Amino acid sequence: MGEARVKFVMPGGTGQVGTVLRRALSAAGHEVVVLSRRPAGEGEVYWDGASPGPWAEEIDGSDVVVNLAGRSVNCRYTPANLRLMMDSRVDSTRAVGEAIASAARPPRLWLQMSTATVYAHRFDAPNDETTGLIGGGEPGAPGYWSYSVDIAKAWERAQEEAATPHTRKVALRAAMVMSPDRGGVLDMLLRMARLGLGGPVAGGAQYVSWIHDRDFGRAVEFLVARDDLAGPVNLAAPGPVPQRAFMRALRAAWGVPVGLPATRRMAEAGAFVLRSDTELLLKSRRVVPGRLLEAGFRFDRPEWPAAADDLVRRIRGRDVR
Repeated sequence: MGEARVKFVMPGGTGQVGTVLRRALSAAGHEVVVLSRRPAGEGEVYWDGASPGPWAEEIDGSDVVVNLAGRSVNCRYTPANLRLMMDSRVDSTRAVGEAIASAARPPRLWLQMSTATVYAHRFDAPNDETTGLIGGGEPGAPGYWSYSVDIAKAWERAQEEAATPHTRKVALRAAMVMSPDRGGVLDMLLRMARLGLGGPVAGGAQYVSWIHDRDFGRAVEFLVARDDLAGPVNLAAPGPVPQRAFMRALRAAWGVPVGLPATRRMAEAGAFVLRSDTELLLKSRRVVPGRLLEAGFRFDRPEWPAAADDLVRRIRGRDVR
């Protein structure tokens, strides 16, 4: 991005991914304004996530909008929660698009959060942006998993349909962002490993796609600087690994010698207790960053064992920077 100070507006930027990105961009000297339903401090502005309001003034004249808004997927996939997941993503994206469309000085770039879950549950080959298979109804996957794909497609479609001719649009098909922050996905996985539950789930052949938090921030900065990249971009490390290898490396990094295996039924029981869903554990997300690599982006942490070692070191030292 060069040395110029950039103004970022981040709807929904108070969650784990928003925290990671806000930290990286602020450390680089950029201005970050977070739009939140519960603003709690400097640099945070109220919005309701669905309708126009004074918050749109922050977008007018900004440089980059990064929309991260949407109900957390870490919940039971009840019909009510699935509807909230859909509506919170689509409604907020439409609201952002309307704000950009009506701006006198629209931002030059709109980065819209999406998800690697849009791709098919598969083991045979990796999914990149060009040759990857979009999911929905694939053999071996529970029928209700297709609704997660429907959510992802509707999310991206809401951005595509927004009338913002002066703003470049990128859909961030992000894998799980691994960071040392409390309450994030890595924190949950480490808690399981420390309890001795970090073994293979349902055989552990399903692929885990992930990205190191610092590479996530660097990839966003790379996309801001590259005016030639638009449309879907996979934000995932180039080294997805089977779940059993993923947890083995995490256990090794923390120093846990054994992880008990879990059957599919055990995973379902555990997910019920944790008020989560087995799709997060059982879907094979074999996603690779084709467009980033083709554009010349270099990952600092492309492989999981080294990334896990770095993250564990930072957790032990409580270094989240």
